[in-house]
Amino acid sequence: MAEDTTTFTAKDFKSDQEVRWCPGCGDHAIMNAIQRALPQLGVKKEDFAFISGIGCSSRFPYYMDTYGFHGIHGRASAIASGTKVANPNLSVWQITGDGDSMAIGGNHFIHAIRRNIDINLILFNNEIYGLTKGQYSPTSKLGAVTKTSPFGTVESPFHPGELVIGAQGKFFARSIDNDIKLCQEIFVQAAKHNGTSVVEVLQNCVIYNDKAHAYLTDKEHKLDRRIVLRHGEPMIFGKNQDKGIVLDGLKLKVVELGQDGYTEKDLLVHDAYEANPGIHLMLANMKGPDFPVAFGVIRSVSGKYYDNEVEKQLKEVQEQASIKSVDDLLHSGSTWDV
Repeated sequence: MAEDTTTFTAKDFKSDQEVRWCPGCGDHAIMNAIQRALPQLGVKKEDFAFISGIGCSSRFPYYMDTYGFHGIHGRASAIASGTKVANPNLSVWQITGDGDSMAIGGNHFIHAIRRNIDINLILFNNEIYGLTKGQYSPTSKLGAVTKTSPFGTVESPFHPGELVIGAQGKFFARSIDNDIKLCQEIFVQAAKHNGTSVVEVLQNCVIYNDKAHAYLTDKEHKLDRRIVLRHGEPMIFGKNQDKGIVLDGLKLKVVELGQDGYTEKDLLVHDAYEANPGIHLMLANMKGPDFPVAFGVIRSVSGKYYDNEVEKQLKEVQEQASIKSVDDLLHSGSTWDV
């Protein structure tokens, strides 16, 4: 995509439309982080396209002063894929929810990832259907009491990171709505990645699933329950930076520095670029109380990406073709005068 030397600010990406999310909804913070991230990319304003499906998060294109398309339920991945392949110069962002992407849109979701199309997929995960008033979603916790599971769900939920990596995903990151700075940092990295980047943002629905992520936002304990992974840095966490992750055989293990002889040198150093997905899968699946939940860019692996391969193939075919124009076509094969 073409670079732009124009200096933009977050305000330049805010539309004149009234933002109609509920007061306190995590969507406000996520949008704020994206609007702060876009000026850092050096991309022309007219080269951004925001695509959405259906759901609270899918109102997003209206609130961005960019090109956008509000699609139908579950079909944002298909529209975003077509947009990017038709015009590879665009920076395409897909805004979707846990229901839109992993229920009705599940098939499109996994195949966009498998094809590794160069789109930035931001997955708002509030573990509920908010727009349709509180039904359980594919990520609702086992036993969750909702409008459609009054006695508690009996379904095991999808884990987005596990699903992305299982679909041969090359980029997966996780953040949380109330950490705008971390969201912004991750969005910039996602945009610069060639191929499908999936960012799961844990988002709070104040009306139908309030405090769904309270375990991770509790001020007193959050630093002991979360770890922010950055490539090349040791896996250390905790309020006092006194805990870490080591590899114990084939499993991850939490240790306390200074106990049992463990020092910072014993800790795993995060390698987001490791092609083998095994360690990334374990990191993406960590959960409390035994482990901290991983945030940051968990996996970022380079590889061939679909739209680039299609563009290369078209150029090769065109270069080898004997027919270069409509005139060539009309005069090819058997011709006669009338």
